[in-house]
Amino acid sequence: MAQSLSNILIHIIFSTKNRQPMIFPEIMKELHSYMVGIAQACNAQVHEIGGIEDHVHLLISLPRILPISKLIEEIKKSSSKWVKTKGNSYIDFAWQNGYGAFSIGQSAYENLRKYIQTQKTHHQKISFQDEYRAFLKKYRISYDEKYVWD
Repeated sequence: MAQSLSNILIHIIFSTKNRQPMIFPEIMKELHSYMVGIAQACNAQVHEIGGIEDHVHLLISLPRILPISKLIEEIKKSSSKWVKTKGNSYIDFAWQNGYGAFSIGQSAYENLRKYIQTQKTHHQKISFQDEYRAFLKKYRISYDEKYVWD
């Protein structure tokens, strides 16, 4: 019997709307677990998830039959609804409209996992905006500054 197999590793990054610091420590771990569950329900494997108060990084294996846009849409939509159930502090919670999705090779896997695990330390030195611009430059992605932050 023929098989169609793949291991498409994707680094996904998106922020809260207007980069508001709304991912408070009391829900961060539970939010990340919830997002992993959403991805798994879409047959995506999450290898690492992390971030800080205003954004999230995911390292995932994309299922071969699911477009990345659909996976991210489901993760953002479902997790946003979930966050809003966590109390009045979260009633205005929303993710930014856009996202970054970057393919990575197997050789970069461990370094990216460590990078995602150390976001809190990393962002003591660099802002989310500068970090994101660096990824766009590294992956040679053209962008318009006035639209990238919505």
